[in-house]
Amino acid sequence: MAKRRSDPSSGLGYNADTVAADSDTPIYLDNHATTRVDPRVVEAMLPWLTEDYGNAGSAGHAFGGRASAAVDQARATLAGAINCRPEEIVFTSGATESNNLAIRGVATRRRRPGDHLVSVATEHTAVLDPIRRLERAGYRATLLAVEPHGAEHAGRVDPGAVAEALRPDTCLASVMLANNEIGAVQPLAEIAGVCHAAGVPLHTDATQAVGKLPVDVQALGVDLLSLTGHKLHGPKGVGALYVRSRDPVVRLEPQITGGGQEFGRRGGTLNVPGIVGLARAIELCQDELSTEPGRQGRLRNRLASQLADRAAPLELCGPGLNAVDTAGAPTRLPGNLMVALGDTDGEAVRLRTPGVALSTGAACSSAEPEPSHVLLALGLTADTARTALRMGLSRFTTEVDVDSAADQLCGAIRTLRGLA
Repeated sequence: MAKRRSDPSSGLGYNADTVAADSDTPIYLDNHATTRVDPRVVEAMLPWLTEDYGNAGSAGHAFGGRASAAVDQARATLAGAINCRPEEIVFTSGATESNNLAIRGVATRRRRPGDHLVSVATEHTAVLDPIRRLERAGYRATLLAVEPHGAEHAGRVDPGAVAEALRPDTCLASVMLANNEIGAVQPLAEIAGVCHAAGVPLHTDATQAVGKLPVDVQALGVDLLSLTGHKLHGPKGVGALYVRSRDPVVRLEPQITGGGQEFGRRGGTLNVPGIVGLARAIELCQDELSTEPGRQGRLRNRLASQLADRAAPLELCGPGLNAVDTAGAPTRLPGNLMVALGDTDGEAVRLRTPGVALSTGAACSSAEPEPSHVLLALGLTADTARTALRMGLSRFTTEVDVDSAADQLCGAIRTLRGLA
């Protein structure tokens, strides 16, 4: 496996020498699937595992009181990061639960306009599966197409198409902020405008965006927003759902009951160490938001350039690497790169590069034999979709990592093409 060393010029707020204690550790480029927990997050969590281990619901003694205060502080931290009120934050086990609570919670309320939902064909399965479940129960759904493969903003949905899909019986629209495979960033503020004009609440799965892009629920105009800890160097098993409490009020039918926690919207003992870790992770992301996306974008482009020069032919999947919208904001996540190799199977390349950890699609779908539904929605054939590789960078990715990964991937691709 590739030898790793720290990058002393990274300028990061931690000791880079601790990043890879084992020099034989593969280069990790699967950060859309999960991220390494930042050591500073672990440090913040440890006391709540070993010393202050009280239940936040046990208000009658000091242990419970301290745990409750820690949860309140974490709630305030999250609220400040996305510009909402603390009581609008509901802690969950992660984005999948948050998505289910948002979608099914709105759709199953007794008082709602109707049984129609609007979403996008490229959404994560954590959005599509709850919608399919509702369809089996008699609901109806419209899944919108996106700009096709090869377009400058491939993967983006037209706000006008959202407006056309909304009906008097639409109870919810759900549009992902940033895609987990191709990195496409949606024009969410415009979509929110058309939804609100029709009186339809808008949910967004912002799992890949929070901590990587500025996310302000007021500026975006969204009514519900899902996020999770393990995509932004926080712990697994903890996430949150923002639920608008005014202008307009969004009401949910709880999906987990028992105990009345989280203002009656989600029952269950609170994961205090995880909640503290999530808040600390978001804090760190906010501190680095002015510099880290640009650093990752430069490294991503360096990796893409090496692959294009040494492993052609290949095609970029998703928006252009430096594509921006009319306001100059990027329409692709800075740490995202997905390419189709055309004549070379992506899984074969992955198996020939054990020194690089990456994926051929969404981690949640990696056990499925079918090609990526996201790439099919872009218009790629099933055969071409199977040649794709997804790479995701993080704050721990260095220039050395990128160069070594490019060497290994290009060597494997050339070998496989020679065998063919």
